[in-house]
Amino acid sequence: MDLTVLDLFCGAGGLSLGFKWAGFDAVLAVDNFAPALNTYNANLGQHAQSIDLSDSNVRLPSTCVLTGGPPCQGFSSAGARRNGDSRNSLVSSFAMAIVRLRPTAFVFENVEGFLTAENGARVFDLLTPVLSAGYRVHLRKVNAANYGVPQHRKRVIAIGGLGFDPTFPSPTHTAFGAPGALLASKHLPLAPTVLEAIGDFSCPDPDPPGIPQGHFCRPLEGLDLERALALSPGMTMRDLPDSLHHESYRRRAFRRVMDGTPTERRGGAPAGVRRLKPDEPSKAITGGARSEFLHPVQNRPLTLRECARLQTFPDEFEFFGTQSEQGQLIGNAVPPMFGFAIATNLAADIRRNEGSKETSRGALLSFEPTLSEGYSPVLRNVTDEVLEKYKRFGVQPMLTLWGEDRAEGME
Repeated sequence: MDLTVLDLFCGAGGLSLGFKWAGFDAVLAVDNFAPALNTYNANLGQHAQSIDLSDSNVRLPSTCVLTGGPPCQGFSSAGARRNGDSRNSLVSSFAMAIVRLRPTAFVFENVEGFLTAENGARVFDLLTPVLSAGYRVHLRKVNAANYGVPQHRKRVIAIGGLGFDPTFPSPTHTAFGAPGALLASKHLPLAPTVLEAIGDFSCPDPDPPGIPQGHFCRPLEGLDLERALALSPGMTMRDLPDSLHHESYRRRAFRRVMDGTPTERRGGAPAGVRRLKPDEPSKAITGGARSEFLHPVQNRPLTLRECARLQTFPDEFEFFGTQSEQGQLIGNAVPPMFGFAIATNLAADIRRNEGSKETSRGALLSFEPTLSEGYSPVLRNVTDEVLEKYKRFGVQPMLTLWGEDRAEGME
């Protein structure tokens, strides 16, 4: 069987790059953001194009694997959650593309807020169509640091197989510094740290484009420099005196308490500027990482290229668009190394099960919605509803799905 991949909502192409490293050939990549299309086509070949996936008349090519991460801003914990956001409906578009194309397997990726958005509505938008179509599915929240990425990046991953039971890739690294990270495993090599990932860079150029591309940063001055000098590794703006707070930080901190914002949309008090710890994986790289994260030992923000390195993009990978658009592409991407771990495991599954007789019976093989021991009330309700709604598809309670190493962490 030819290993081909069709990547919907491809962005800069991080997931596609991971699949390419694992031996997959791209048949098509889809995105509607021009800088994403330009970035993908410049680095991965002329496969990316803009297509309206909400149009039921659109015809996509057949493929062995369909991948995608529908835009997350509608239910990301990094911003206000908006019920009814039109971007949320793209989860349904992705699920229906699977049903229509019937690829051998699919991979879905999204932010952890996907699980609780609109009380789990998006989980059901994904699972109900694909389970009914006969796919046998794992849905789990994982941390990319447990797969060798120098960054704590919690993401929801669904992997489905048609006619076979896919395996879920086992962690390759032990990580610490984020809730639940140690529960994945305690006996593997440590995940790379921030300094291991970016410590070999020379001082950045003061102006763009930088060498390599994106490695530039204007020197800090005034209050910005005072804040940097006052922040030790691991400290955030919360640890600074009021006189060093950004005005925008004061407004956000006050607004979240005083304007009646629902608790589930607050996301906690803002951290503002943070100095990364040199000896741990980075906090999650987002589109705003350059303004939020200080270098662990130098008194300056991270550069675009350092953000890309923490996302495991190779230094020769070129990003297009304005600086803000490049930051968005980098922050929204699936780390290629994480994609490679998923793709390598899935390729082995597909080859092992090639020629097996397709069964039309879908199954929810595992559902692991948290990396830690605790559940929010909303997540508990969603979990209970998933277990009840899909029990006919064979899903088991989570504790029976955890391996010995995970169970050990629960004791």
